[in-house]
Amino acid sequence: MTFTLAADAALLKPVRIGDTTAENRIFMAPLTRSRAHADGTPSDLAAQYYAQRAAAGLIISEATAISRESNGAYANTPGNYTDGHQAKWAEIAAAVHEAGGRMFMQLWHVGRMGHPEISGVETVGPSAIAADMSAHTPSGKQPLPVPRALEVDEIATIVDQFRLAARRAIDAGMDGVEIHGANGYLLHEFASDVVNQRTDAYGGSPENRARFTAEVVEAVAAEIGPGRVGLRLSPGGGAGDVREVDTVSTYEALVERIAPLDIAYLHLLIDPSTPTFGALRALWAGALVLNTGREVDTDFCQMESLAGWGAISAAAVGRAFLANPDLIDRLLLGAELNEPDVATFYAPGPAGYVDYPTLDEVRVASA
Repeated sequence: MTFTLAADAALLKPVRIGDTTAENRIFMAPLTRSRAHADGTPSDLAAQYYAQRAAAGLIISEATAISRESNGAYANTPGNYTDGHQAKWAEIAAAVHEAGGRMFMQLWHVGRMGHPEISGVETVGPSAIAADMSAHTPSGKQPLPVPRALEVDEIATIVDQFRLAARRAIDAGMDGVEIHGANGYLLHEFASDVVNQRTDAYGGSPENRARFTAEVVEAVAAEIGPGRVGLRLSPGGGAGDVREVDTVSTYEALVERIAPLDIAYLHLLIDPSTPTFGALRALWAGALVLNTGREVDTDFCQMESLAGWGAISAAAVGRAFLANPDLIDRLLLGAELNEPDVATFYAPGPAGYVDYPTLDEVRVASA
């Protein structure tokens, strides 16, 4: 696949994202790579991996757990709730900054998408409704269990865990954090009018189903400043077996509640041709980052048009950045893009992680 961006393309113009100035509008989307150690500490290769991709306007890290209990969807995913985690993330942030990049850390709680054989703890969610999916556990592929519905006081604890993990991210040198409210994980589960069957203050009305995510955003913004906070949403799905009948009302309630905070950006995983995108774009006056998902290759022509019209502030790109550390250079030159190796997406070690060749390396090898 090839695509050429003109030097004066909208996607290549700088953009202000909260407290951060991104040098271009092609962001690296969060990508789970399963390279962390078993205790959640990022591997020694992570700094190299992210620094290789520092030409992205903004790097959004792989999803990072806020607590031991919040992990468990995949083996070997990172956390940021111990001093050891924070120290390794500080090395990553320093490497990205030294290479001229900017980086936000994505924070998550996997909710009912976790499995006890991975996390070592009980699975929880908004209601006792299991996801119709399986997990790759140490003993093999296992169906996800029925989660225990969280108590209200536990919700307050999780809000605080997001706050504390965000503080650690900033103290480690990150430019900000992205709260993961998408892809079927805990905050998305609470937003869903199908998965969330609660009758208390966190269920029922759109405002109640939006409450948990709003409280997390408010707590994190109060801790580290709203200009360092992004929020990712995937109305209607985005993965993770979360279904929603009403894909608009809860997100309208959420956007209306958090809009006065003036956070850095809203990151939508969505088809921009849908009415839901139009409804939320009309409500959101701030920076908007678009990711069209992993089912199809990124349509850079479409993204350039949307950026040029002002419909989006930036495009978040996943697999193309995974396979092309020098993606920006390749787009400027109209060069062929490396194809991502699906077999190594979640495999351990450097293969398919830090060994994708740049154009310069290809030229040297062929000389």
